[in-house]
Amino acid sequence: MRSLSEIFAPSNYWPTAASISLNTNLFEINLINLILVLGILFYYGKGVLINLLENRERAISNTIRDAEERHAEATEKLQRARIRLQQAEIKADEIRISGLTQMDKERRDLVDAADNDLNGLEDSKNYAIRFEKQRAIEQVRQQVSRLASERALEGLNSRLTNELHLRVIDYHIGLLRALAKKST
Repeated sequence: MRSLSEIFAPSNYWPTAASISLNTNLFEINLINLILVLGILFYYGKGVLINLLENRERAISNTIRDAEERHAEATEKLQRARIRLQQAEIKADEIRISGLTQMDKERRDLVDAADNDLNGLEDSKNYAIRFEKQRAIEQVRQQVSRLASERALEGLNSRLTNELHLRVIDYHIGLLRALAKKST
């Protein structure tokens, strides 16, 4: 392997320092050119590369910061949504309890109304029964009275003869005359 000084200037060119000649060996020249290009790139490109890396770092930092802000906003929205959900659940429970209470009240009102209707029907039924009972009693009285009258008439007709009939008429005429004398 050759030394560094031989790569830049081969030893056969050293004795004639006054004469400068070109190195025609392509492999040695390419290596020198490559080292020179890399050196120049490193020297001048270092600033550009640092700027690129700094810009990339800022972009990544901004992206991370934005993601953290969006995460914080999303977390806050989630918390608000959870609070609204809890409030909605509480409201739903209140509505359910209110509905059950209202349903129970309406059921009691309905039962009370049915009881009142039943009592009214019971009173009406009792009144109708009493009325029918009184009417039946009245009809029985009328039939008994009619039958008694018929039997009495039959009895009188069978016992009443002309002579008895005349005596009753005379008796009543006498009573009427006595009353007429007293009043005059």
